[in-house]
Parts: sequence; structure tokens; C-alpha cells
Amino acid sequence: MAFELTPLPYDSEALAPAISAETLSFHHGKHHKTYVDKTNAAIEGTELDGKSLEDVIRASRGSNQGLFNNSAQVWNHSFYWASLAPTSTGPSGDLADKIDEAFGSVEELKTKLAERGVGHFASGWVWLAEKDGKLSIEETHDADTLADSGFNPLLTFDVWEHAYYLDHQNLRPAYLKAVIEGHANWDFAAENLARGTAWTYPA
Repeated sequence: MAFELTPLPYDSEALAPAISAETLSFHHGKHHKTYVDKTNAAIEGTELDGKSLEDVIRASRGSNQGLFNNSAQVWNHSFYWASLAPTSTGPSGDLADKIDEAFGSVEELKTKLAERGVGHFASGWVWLAEKDGKLSIEETHDADTLADSGFNPLLTFDVWEHAYYLDHQNLRPAYLKAVIEGHANWDFAAENLARGTAWTYPA
């Protein structure tokens, strides 16, 4: 069964001005869709046809870079859309406690996420992740993913230029500040933490 483009979980105007409807139309409707289409074309008629996306990612890592890049980007983008929300109220409960334990405060976590994202060279992803009960900030380059890493990803922020260039030009710091402060989906992060295992596609 072919993979489908995950629909956005909010209206295309819901993240503006941090992320405009125009950016979403290109990023979701073209970039993300292309990754889905290329993944489907690559696995059609093979032993991976009908497998889960996570199985495709694991099978192609290190052996089929083209398929890995496209399938990992399908996963990363679907997780990214869920990591964002029209409004951001902040973490609570166990998630808030673990953030305080690992980073000192929510504000310090936000600062460190932005710093890591700004400092990430070229394209990639910045993640809030959990492993063995401890939270950390992780980075992956280009299409790499935490989907099969042993980490439990809680949130991710895309730092490829196509994620922000139409709205912020080359000002990656402005984009990251806007999405981390105003649109981080802490409810999604809390659900991922409570489940204890990595999110699966689609979930």
C-alpha cells in the first residue's frame, strides 16, 4: 500500500506570520509531497512494498541513500507538522518536570533549542528527545532522522532553508524564535513522552 501525504493538522493560515500559508503550500504541498511520491516509486514492486515507513527507513539506511533520504524526510516532515500548533501554552506535568531537570527551565530549553538550530550548519533538524528517562537536544543533518535511532523524539524543528526563506529570508534566528516561542506543540511532546516509544507513521 502506498504511503499518503499526511494532511496538515491545522488550517494553512494557522501558523502565520511565523510560517505563512504560502510557505506551507510549497513546503507541505510540494517538498513533502515529492518525498512521498519518490518513496512510493522506489519501493513499488519490491520487498519493502507494504512495509511500515519505519521499516523502509531501517532497511535503506546505509544501503540505499536515495530511498533513505526520501523516506526519512517523509517521516521527519510528518513529525514536524505535528510538532507545531496554532498556539503554544507551554509544557506541564511530567514533561515540565523533566525539562526543569534537564535544562533548568522551559525558557532555558527554548533558548538552547534556538541556539542549536541557529548554529546547525546547512540543512537539518533540531530535536527535543528522550532516552532512558532523560531529555536532550539532538541534531540530525540533511535528511537524517531519529525515527530509528533509539531516541524517543518529542518535538522537531526544521532548519532547511525552504522551511523559512519565503517568510524570513536568511534570518533563521527569527524563524526559530517565532516557532519555538509561539507554535511549539507541547501537548504533542507530552504524548510522545508518556508513550515512551518513538512515534510511528502515521500516528
